[in-house]
Amino acid sequence: MIRYFASLRVPKLVLWCYLAWYLTIVSCYFDPSPVVWLTALGMGSLIGIALVFATKVQGQAMERWTVVRLFMFPFCVSSYSTLVKGKGFVLVFPMHRGPLLAGVGACVGVVVFRWVCRWVVGGKEKARDVGAGIA
Repeated sequence: MIRYFASLRVPKLVLWCYLAWYLTIVSCYFDPSPVVWLTALGMGSLIGIALVFATKVQGQAMERWTVVRLFMFPFCVSSYSTLVKGKGFVLVFPMHRGPLLAGVGACVGVVVFRWVCRWVVGGKEKARDVGAGIA
């Protein structure tokens, strides 16, 4: 796991930040209602299938994690939008200080964790380059 995070490129790092933000905000505004989660599951399935069809290249197998992400994204979007509806959000940001700081902190935590993993795997020189935005 340390090597995986140490080798993360920026696009996948952004996806991990999205996941950290999602999990943090969902934990702050969680609703146990099965309707929320079943609707999100239904939307995730329908849109996920469409995304697989839209991105499939004939004769090439899709990576398993790519397919998982194609189903996860619409599930997360659907559940997120339902959970935050009417809660005073601006775009995707809560206006309450606690959840906002928790979400930002989760994203910062992912970036710091990557930096630490790079330092562990590649030594101090590589970590300094990453901290300066070179890598």
